[in-house]
Amino acid sequence: MKAGFVNIFGKPNAGKSTLLNALLGEKLAIVSPKVQTTRHRIKGFLTKPGEYQIIFSDTPGIIGETKYKLHEKMMSNVKGALEDADVALLIVDANENLEEVDAIFQQLRLKVPSLLVLNKIDEAGNGKIAAAEAFFAGKPYAKKLVKISALQQHHLDKLLASIIELMPEGDPFYNEDDLSDLPTKFFVSEIIREKVYQLFEDEIPYHTAVLVNEFKEKQTLIKIQADIIVQRETQKAIIIGEKGKMIREIGTLARTEIEKFLGAKVFLELFVKVRPKWRDNETHLKEYGYH
Repeated sequence: MKAGFVNIFGKPNAGKSTLLNALLGEKLAIVSPKVQTTRHRIKGFLTKPGEYQIIFSDTPGIIGETKYKLHEKMMSNVKGALEDADVALLIVDANENLEEVDAIFQQLRLKVPSLLVLNKIDEAGNGKIAAAEAFFAGKPYAKKLVKISALQQHHLDKLLASIIELMPEGDPFYNEDDLSDLPTKFFVSEIIREKVYQLFEDEIPYHTAVLVNEFKEKQTLIKIQADIIVQRETQKAIIIGEKGKMIREIGTLARTEIEKFLGAKVFLELFVKVRPKWRDNETHLKEYGYH
């Protein structure tokens, strides 16, 4: 039996969350084309009883400059993931600036075996894949290069086989039915936050946090009440929308997906609260789950 921690690293938007979801066959990490969508470290378990248990960890995209306490906490999640990995997946968008990616991977100073995952090969222009293969050949941090498309789910079986090969022998850490060690409330708040990323442009999603205050399982449904936190009154007005149009849309989209995730009927109530400068406020960050 093989068991171990496999942590996914890369620049914002390299496809880490899409890869995690594709490998697990379950949507655990929220996905959006905007960079820095993932703020927390999200763990998902892939177990084949008697054969392997892989504890995948999706980390926030690695950023050089930390402008807010929120960014500092995101980067400390990356550092924590570096310390407990058995295998590292270094994910690269085949269309990215390879020199920049190389600089980031060199800085990680990985002490564990790592696989270089060349993602988005379905979108790579002429010669890009061959150029990336040549560029990463012989780099000290990559044991092997695997080409995939996380979105199209191409070559994931190859990637999985390469991961299992590098994993240590051991007993499973978690129950074989568990999918994650994070509470259900966390995934509910992330689904709501994803809808904000989906429906709003520019800076609004980055100024937003979601706090689930109530999660009550009644006989016929689950009652959930959550606050969408913003920094300014003007942002509150945008999220509510004219005659409440936008907040209703967030609620409908989120409720549909939460019901799918929980396999139960949901009554979802959303409020918008203003907390000036929450991204730099230690107390607020703790309350919203950024430790």
